[in-house]
Amino acid sequence: MSMTDPIADFLTRIRNAIQANHRIVDIPASRLKKSMTKILYDQKFIQNYIVIDDGLQGSIRIFLKYVPQSGESVIHELKRVSKPGRRLYVGVDELPRVKNNMGIAILSTSKGIITEREARRQRVGGEVLCYVW
Repeated sequence: MSMTDPIADFLTRIRNAIQANHRIVDIPASRLKKSMTKILYDQKFIQNYIVIDDGLQGSIRIFLKYVPQSGESVIHELKRVSKPGRRLYVGVDELPRVKNNMGIAILSTSKGIITEREARRQRVGGEVLCYVW
C-alpha cells in the first residue's frame, strides 16, 4: 500500500483499534506522528505510548484509553482536516474550536506540531491536520 497520506493512516489505525476494542496499537513511526502522539498523550486522549526503535523506521506503540465504567473509548472521533489534495491553512484569528473546546485541533505550524490552544497562545496560524474529540 503506498503511503500518500501518513496522517490519515495514523488516524485510521487508531480508529480501527478503538472499534476493535484493542488496548494497544502499533503505528510506523515518523517525527510528525511522534509529535501528534505526544499531543494525544498530553491532552489525555491516550493512556501512554512508547517509541520502539528497531533500527529501521521504528514504530510507536500507543496504549489506548477507555472510560473505566462504560468501557467507552476516550477518543470519540479523529477527523482528518487538511488533506494532501486540499490543504487547509488558518491564520491565528481563524483557529478552530473543536466541539466547544471539548476537543482539540492539531496544527502544523512554524513552531512545530501543536494544539489550536497552544497556537492561540503563541499567536501563530498553520495547517489544520486533524480534529480529535
